[in-house]
Parts: sequence; structure tokens; C-alpha cells
Amino acid sequence: MLRTSVFGGAASALRIPIFRNYFLGHFIASIGRWMYRMSIGWLAWDLTGSTVWLGAVAFADLVPSAVLTIFAGAITDRFGYMRIIRNSLVVVMSLTALLGVLVITNSISVEWLMVIALLSGSAESLGQPARLAIVNALVPKHDLSSAIALGSTSFNASRIVGPSIAGLLILATGPGVVMLLCALAVFYFWTVVRRIHLEEKPKPKKQGDSLWRETLAGFTYVLDHRGIRFVMILLTATSLLVRPVIELLSSIADRIFHSGPTGLSMMLSGIGVGAVAASLVLARRGQTQGLTKVLVWSTFGTGISVWAALHAPSIQLAALAFSCMGVFMLCGNVSAQTLVQNNVSNDMRARVLGLFIVFGHGLPALGALVQGWLATFFGLPAAVGGSAVLMLTFWVWAMFRQRAMIGELEGVGED
Repeated sequence: MLRTSVFGGAASALRIPIFRNYFLGHFIASIGRWMYRMSIGWLAWDLTGSTVWLGAVAFADLVPSAVLTIFAGAITDRFGYMRIIRNSLVVVMSLTALLGVLVITNSISVEWLMVIALLSGSAESLGQPARLAIVNALVPKHDLSSAIALGSTSFNASRIVGPSIAGLLILATGPGVVMLLCALAVFYFWTVVRRIHLEEKPKPKKQGDSLWRETLAGFTYVLDHRGIRFVMILLTATSLLVRPVIELLSSIADRIFHSGPTGLSMMLSGIGVGAVAASLVLARRGQTQGLTKVLVWSTFGTGISVWAALHAPSIQLAALAFSCMGVFMLCGNVSAQTLVQNNVSNDMRARVLGLFIVFGHGLPALGALVQGWLATFFGLPAAVGGSAVLMLTFWVWAMFRQRAMIGELEGVGED
């Protein structure tokens, strides 16, 4: 009774052993992923001192999410969740360990960093739709909202733990050790998914079917579904205009606040603190009703928070503003994913979630590249802050559409 009163809707999802084990493994792997991302960002900056190279490395790491993930959903729908997850983890683990060895032996260059980031990002992208879609198979539908929010909790709690560990280790031992620990975290998650066995029947290939046709069917489904299309538009705007600030935090910490890895860790942790707080509230809430309003208002709050952080007079106040960004960003992401999962049909689930990842996690790579380039001409506050202010136009548009979308998105989804 106490557990239910404290954790609300999240308690029922956590009582399911298979989901609980997956949740823990995903949390450990997410810690490793944020340690990795902080390390390659700082390593790129340390090797070159260039915002263009920093944006390029972030682009190499994340651009596969904007390309390969388009097809990864169709591949997952055809071959099954677990096979894709396990194989992608093996590749990510191997490449991360290789990068750690290259850094420790002083054999790394920014060109090799980009190549490994691109390959690792590609393997990560192939597994992402399966990681999102599998939650639907691990919990009953009435626990789906809480399970998604708990998954975001593990991911965003890692924003606190991961950067904190990585920041200390970079100062004490260098980024090479961090890379090896990241590989170990991925290995742990792999051992977890190895023990998960689902009754999956790979989709038989029909006459005339092709990967391209199946992928195109996912695009058509999103375009034809008014509610999901609305979610994807807001997700795209957030990804291009405000989300890229995370990839540019190394230069923001150094050039604006002159605080190096310590400031970078502080700002990343601030985002994580806000995100974890928001995800715990959403997990405890455990309802789909009201999430459309949460999604719309998150577009406003995220843009304002980023602008405030860039104009803060101190690194401490910037971290506080980024913490607010974490709250709004997490609310928007969890609301968007829950609304999509609640409405998408099962035979299109992985493909639509693949597109969700493209719009939500791949496009920030393009945004980081463009904003990093613009920063060389106009400065970081103007390039990044101006994009955040532009986000408000999408909020105004969404406010006019909000009432119609509540009825479209918050009804009973398909089984």
C-alpha cells in the first residue's frame, strides 16, 4: 500500500519482473551513453578548440538517427525486437571499447573520432526503435504511460550520474578510461536482454514487399494520422531549434562561462535533475489524459529556458535554467511518445517509433551542425538563443490546434 501511494501508477509497472530487469539494464546503459557523449564532446573540443568540429562530431554521432532509423523500424517489424537489440549492443560495446584503447594509447585523432562516432551512432540507431517498441510487449496497455515515463526516468537520471562520473574521471584519468567504463555498462545491458525471452514471430515477407516499401508505409501512416502528425511536427521543431544546445554545451561551458569540464558536467547534470523530477511525476501520474496540453506547453517552456540559460550571469544560474529546460524537454518527450504509442497500430509500431526517433533524436545532429556553424559568425548566444526564441512560433501554432488534438490523441488507442 505504501509503495503504491508513493509511486502511484509507476508501482504496477515495476511489479512486473521482466520490465523491472529491463528498466535496470537500460538505466545502466544510459549512464554509459551519457558518459560517452560527454567524453567525445570534450575530446573533440580538446583536440581542435573548434565549434565547427564539435558540431561535426555531434553530427557524426547523431546523424544515423536521422537516416538509418528510418529503415530500422521496418527491419525491427520484420525480424523482431530482441534480435535487433542484442546485435546492436554488441557493436556499440565493441566500438566504444576500441575508442577507449585508442585514446589511452594516444592514437586518436579527430578524424578517427568522427569515424567511430558515426559507426557507433549507426549501431545505436538500428537498436533504438526496438528499445522503444519493446516496452509495449513488456507491460499491459494500462501501464504503458507509466512504463514509458519510467524508461525516461532511467534515461534522464543517467544525465545526472553519467556526466558527474565522466567529469571527475576526465579530470583524474582522461576520457579513455571513461570509454572503457561505457563499454562495460553496455555489456551489462546486453547480459540483461540475453535473459529476456519473448514469443516473437518474425513478420513473413509478402510478395512484392521491400524494405523501402515498408518504410514508406510508415511515413504514409504518420502523414495520414492527424494526431500523430501533430506530435511529429512539434517534435521536429524542438529537435531542430532547442534540443541541439546539449551537443554544444562543451563550447558554451568554455566560451561563455569559462568553466571547462566542471561547468559542462554541472549543466548536463542540471538538465538531468529537471528531467528526472519531471519523469517521476509523469510516471506516478500514469494517465494519458492531459498529455496533449503538457506537450504543447513544453514547447514554450523549453525555448524560454534555453534562452535564459544562455543569458545567465553565472554558471550556477545557467545550470538552474538548464534544469528547467530538462523539466519541459522531458515532459514534451514523454507526452509525445505516450500519445504516439497509445494511438499507433501494432503492425506499424516499430516503424512509427523509428520515425519518432528520427524526428526526436536524429534531427538535433543537424541542428547542432547548423548552430555550430552560425556561432562562428554571430556567437553562441545569438545562434542558439535565437533558435530558442523562434520555437515560440510553433507554440502559438500548437495552441490554436490544441483543442482538436485532445480529442484526436487522448481517446482509446488501438489494441
